[in-house]
Amino acid sequence: EKSMITKRYMHLTEEILEENPDMCAYMRPSLDARQDMVVVEVPKLGKEAAARAIKEWGQPKSRITHLVFCTTSGVDMPGADYRLTRLLGLKPSVNRLMLYQQGCFAGGTVLRVAKDLAENNAGARVLVVCSEITAVTLRGPSETHLDSLVGQALFGDGAAAIIVGADPDPALERPLFELFSASQTILPDSEGAIDGHLREVGLTFHLMK
Repeated sequence: EKSMITKRYMHLTEEILEENPDMCAYMRPSLDARQDMVVVEVPKLGKEAAARAIKEWGQPKSRITHLVFCTTSGVDMPGADYRLTRLLGLKPSVNRLMLYQQGCFAGGTVLRVAKDLAENNAGARVLVVCSEITAVTLRGPSETHLDSLVGQALFGDGAAAIIVGADPDPALERPLFELFSASQTILPDSEGAIDGHLREVGLTFHLMK
């Protein structure tokens, strides 16, 4: 109740958790099972968001020159960028960039990267996708690490996508927003505010108040 979140979407079901009881413990090895899920599901969820963004853009997929894909849910090769390219049927020559473990600042990071790509490559149209499946982080409680419950109370599964470009063609494109500036800095005394570690138990993370 204190999270004030009334509804979340999650790939995990009671059946999946019953089949993988180690995922429900706090510190039992379960990375293989988690990876098997997210490697498949993260690109699939990203595809849904990307397909909607492309439809709203209204231009053929062949005009997409770059793909930036970001996730904190699992690491694999070929990456989710490759899998999404195949799922969407993008050109094999699309310039792909895969970003992992960006956490809560993923949205700002991918927009900053996309802005740089669009402004420095004439005619570029950058498909940006963020996709997350919390199967990599879900775990049981611990009496000594109650802070680990905060993120689990806040986060769910989801994906977002956008097409970024410069010099839009007014006859074909209707920009919804102008990305004026995107930057990054490290705040003083902020080290340790968010910690995440990929271990045999999955991705553990801790949030400071």
